Amino acid sequence: MRSVILALLLAVSIGAVPALHSTPSLAQGAKGPSGLPLPRFVSLKSKRVNIRIGPSTDYAVAWMYLKSGTPMEIIQEYDNWRRVRDADGTEGWVNQALLSGERTAVAAPWMRGKAEDVFVNMRREPQSSATVTAKLQPGVVISIDECNGDWCHASVNGAEGWVSQAEIWGAYPGEAFR
Repeated sequence: MRSVILALLLAVSIGAVPALHSTPSLAQGAKGPSGLPLPRFVSLKSKRVNIRIGPSTDYAVAWMYLKSGTPMEIIQEYDNWRRVRDADGTEGWVNQALLSGERTAVAAPWMRGKAEDVFVNMRREPQSSATVTAKLQPGVVISIDECNGDWCHASVNGAEGWVSQAEIWGAYPGEAFR
């Protein structure tokens, strides 16, 4: 139901803001008006963040996030507003002041609710044969401080280690950063 309502609201907002249709494509490597790459991952800075159906406080709130650190993908920019997408595919607009460059990720959100015994392994070293230091449930939000293109160094609730980049939402395949 939430998806249907949000889709309708977004369709209305896109029709109401024709200037947004002229923005650059979302191909990775493109630069937005801010000079930063589009798309890119960020996280929510505040505990309470309104996601709106358009890029202004004049637009209705479509959704409210109540947890700081939630990863978001910026897919479009307009003035000081960013169109974001969450791990479930929900999209909307948020003021850039409510976003942080701190990188976080969600462990295998596509596996939530599939089975009780499904986990993402956090390992001591960035290799699949390394010792498992923690088993993360799908949907757990982790902090990531570096990725090498295949593995990301992460931490959550005192546990620290490496998770496969293919098992998280919050870093692009092959993306490397420190």
